[in-house]
Amino acid sequence: MNGPHDLGGQMGFGPIAPEKDEPYFHADWEKRALGLTLSSGAFGAWNIDESRHARESIAPADYLAASYYEIWTRALEVLLQRHGFVAADEIDTGHKRIDGTTPKRVLKSDMVAGVLAKGGPCDRPVATSPRFATGDRVRTRNFNPTTHTRLPRYARAKVGVIEAIQGSFVFPDDNAHGNGENPQWVYTVVFDGGEIWGEGADPSLSVSIDAWESYLERV
Repeated sequence: MNGPHDLGGQMGFGPIAPEKDEPYFHADWEKRALGLTLSSGAFGAWNIDESRHARESIAPADYLAASYYEIWTRALEVLLQRHGFVAADEIDTGHKRIDGTTPKRVLKSDMVAGVLAKGGPCDRPVATSPRFATGDRVRTRNFNPTTHTRLPRYARAKVGVIEAIQGSFVFPDDNAHGNGENPQWVYTVVFDGGEIWGEGADPSLSVSIDAWESYLERV
């Protein structure tokens, strides 16, 4: 979706100012926000793509005014209500009213290190061979779905060149909405600056993205 998260190429937001020696957390509550998000995700009720879509579906004014972990907690509230773990009034009051959905699994403290070390691999085998090869010229699709997609808005309907075949991975556009993993080949596609930014672009610049196969068509 073209949500507030998709800021590539947008103007008026000022320069990026990296913080030197930036800490992992700027406040103790951020540690708790991360812990709550990971432990709730372990319930097995949603996947990482649904979680991302919940974040990008936050109203633009709220999203842009929120800090990183505020976005995480607001999306978590949506997911917990959607899957029946809590009710809205329970979040408002901070008190349990009724029994909610039973988690498929619960993340215990002694499990955390192993779970974090394992991560969440999303590479999957596919039965077909890659449709494109390194060096092929391709055009990205021109679409504006209201559902989740990992094709950034600034890179749609653009012509680029396949630089690498990265492997086959879960297709997030389907996975975010309970339509299965449906893995596809993923390619690194490189675009020159003029193709992305148009007239006046720095000709020495290039932009690369990782794109699922269904995002691409041959030129």
